[in-house]
Amino acid sequence: MGTLFVVPTPIGNIKDITFRALEVLGSVDAIACEDTRKAGNLLKRLRETFPSFQKERTHLISYYEQNEFRKIPEIVTSLINGLNIALVTDAGMPGISDPGYRLITACIEQGIAVEVLPGPDSATTALIASGLPPDKFLFLGFLPHKPGNRKKLLEQVEKGILKKTVIFFEAPHKIVRTLEELQTVFGDIPIVLCRELTKIYQEIRREKISESLTHFQKTPPKGEFTVLFHHEKP
Repeated sequence: MGTLFVVPTPIGNIKDITFRALEVLGSVDAIACEDTRKAGNLLKRLRETFPSFQKERTHLISYYEQNEFRKIPEIVTSLINGLNIALVTDAGMPGISDPGYRLITACIEQGIAVEVLPGPDSATTALIASGLPPDKFLFLGFLPHKPGNRKKLLEQVEKGILKKTVIFFEAPHKIVRTLEELQTVFGDIPIVLCRELTKIYQEIRREKISESLTHFQKTPPKGEFTVLFHHEKP
């Protein structure tokens, strides 16, 4: 099987591209993108800015919200057949406020390797630049178009009943105790444990809390953890 590379692109300054992103974009068999014209312009600017990036032609796959359900099977089939494909958005991290996450989920379900490159993201960049407390935050993406739906969403935020994905960090020597507390509060829910992201020993576990606890009984936890789960109040 091939690999789906999730590649963040600059949100403004072209020099914010990473060496690794250049390497991936220059080596993959195809690039899935929201807008082929914008992706083509990005590749042109990369060639102009970085002399070492010399890939002249790259197959671009149009993948956006209106065609995602038709395109996902085609992309997944190509990956299963051994092609390496990069996923990019118009700017920033794919999967945030765009249909990229559905392709990522489809690949995970098929057992296809998904390699996520870290990089530019307007939400966290703005958060740090704001000077507001950054230790806890809830990202809403784009607000609904209809005024009534916008008002309802904001009321849910105010009341604390919004469906949300929760993200937090945990140290290895505390992870078991924290998982036990999570299980007590939320039940045996599915969680995602990320460890050593982008490093040699990167590990992403997607399983129920009980399965994680069983794993750590046999394998002592190592490295800092990022823990994620989705929660909606009944």
